[in-house]
Amino acid sequence: MKTAGVAARRSTAYDPDMTETLSVQVWRGSERGAFVAYSVPRRASQTVLDVVTHIQRRIDASLSYRFACRVGMCGSCAMTVNGRPRWTCRTHVDRVAKNGDLTIAPLRNLPVIKDLAVDMREFFDKWARAKGQFQPTASRRDGFAVVRPDSAARKQADAGIECIGCGVCHAACDVVAWNRDYLGPAALNRAWTLFSDTRDGGQATRLAAVAGDAGCHACHSHQSCQEHCPKHLNPTASIAGLKRAAAWAALKGQI
Repeated sequence: MKTAGVAARRSTAYDPDMTETLSVQVWRGSERGAFVAYSVPRRASQTVLDVVTHIQRRIDASLSYRFACRVGMCGSCAMTVNGRPRWTCRTHVDRVAKNGDLTIAPLRNLPVIKDLAVDMREFFDKWARAKGQFQPTASRRDGFAVVRPDSAARKQADAGIECIGCGVCHAACDVVAWNRDYLGPAALNRAWTLFSDTRDGGQATRLAAVAGDAGCHACHSHQSCQEHCPKHLNPTASIAGLKRAAAWAALKGQI
């Protein structure tokens, strides 16, 4: 997004119910858009998604954004709020705009389609490049696999398995900003959960896929992914696991 030399526009829409107000700057347009200022009534227990929805429904119906569940299940409402990637449905205004000011922008490191909606294809294409699909070793005619919940491999997989693909860690990652080919924390975290799954048969090809220049070894361990993850996961730890596994596989001549 480029903002230099672009003046913000201001909405003058009147809301008769407005008492205390929020001053909200919202990104409008594509990559070369601009911030537009809106006055939005402040409500009790108001979320940032409530603010965006109010603007779209009451002030400017042309505003584009993405959401679905509204309860932190899908991750589709992720945006940049006051400079930080967040789920807007779970982010209360009182936590992030104590002075009454909000700046809402699309997620960083992804192409902007329009306004607050980004193109997620690049993000999920990296999951595919990291071999993020489960590779079964049994057929439907075989019995159920028994995986002990207290086994080391199961615990490793469980530590990162709750990722819902919201893109917050991808937006927070400085390495992705520097190198758009970098697979990113979400794709690598997915690769690690599958590598740790004893039922999966794609470990060798998966390690080869994530061990290149744009893979796990490109991670600088800044831990921005862990800091910003709404699910409190630690993709940096998953990536460290891939680094160790790839190093051992290389020493053994397996990749």
